[in-house]
Parts: sequence; structure tokens; C-alpha cells
Amino acid sequence: MVDQARARRLAKRIVTIVGTAIEHEIKDPRLRFVTITDAKVTGDLREATVYYTVMGETIDAEPDYASAAEGLKKATGVLRSTVGAATGVKFTPTLAFVLDTVPDAARQMEELLARARAVDERVARVAAGATPAGAADPYKSDDEQDDDD
Repeated sequence: MVDQARARRLAKRIVTIVGTAIEHEIKDPRLRFVTITDAKVTGDLREATVYYTVMGETIDAEPDYASAAEGLKKATGVLRSTVGAATGVKFTPTLAFVLDTVPDAARQMEELLARARAVDERVARVAAGATPAGAADPYKSDDEQDDDD
């Protein structure tokens, strides 16, 4: 029987264990700017997908995704052993590392919203000085209908 609550608890624990191990135990310089963001564990607790992001050395520097992926691939065995020792589950889940695209998607969404706000401001400025093309009230009133009859 699948216990989703147990899988979620194990996933949270894996995030903590892997993040701490990367920071304190793994001495690979390619993993200096890697941050573990989330993990998902299958219902049978046999496989874990660990999501990570990579930051650049400076704010303007482009992150090195390829070397971070290589570093994680090389450290997978050690990280899996660390997870097994720290969790004490009967079967240590296999670890698969996947680049987390949520921060990039959020940044793109913020850029799109900023562009939409700028366009809305321009439209509002143009509309502020605009006058209607026809009559001020384009709908017929009861008084006008009586005059037409």
C-alpha cells in the first residue's frame, strides 16, 4: 500500500540531508553554487528525484549548469549512502538529480508582467486625453425613442 505522507516526509528529509552533505561533506568545487530546492519520492520509496538550482559566481555571471550536473552525477553514490545512513529506511532510494526550472520560469513571468504593466501605463496615458468619437452617451434614451415615433 502506498503511503503518500511517508513519501513526503522522506522527501523533505532527503532535501535536508543532500543539501547539508553538499555543503559540508562533498568537496567538489563544481557544487559550490548548487542549492537543493525540492525532492519527490515514489510511493514505494524506491526512487527519489532531487531538484536543484545553480547560481553564478556573481549576480551577473551565468551559472555553469553542465559542470554542476557532472559534479552531482559523480557524487550520487556518496549522497545515496549518506541518505541511507541518515534515514534508516529498509531500502535506500536511488537519487536522480533534475535541474529545477521554476526560478527561471518565475523570472520570465516577472519580466512579462513588467512589460504588461508598462503597456497598460502607456494605454492609460493615451486614454486620459482621449475624447469619445461619437456622442457622449451612445445609447438611446427613452426621450429619443418618443421623438422618433
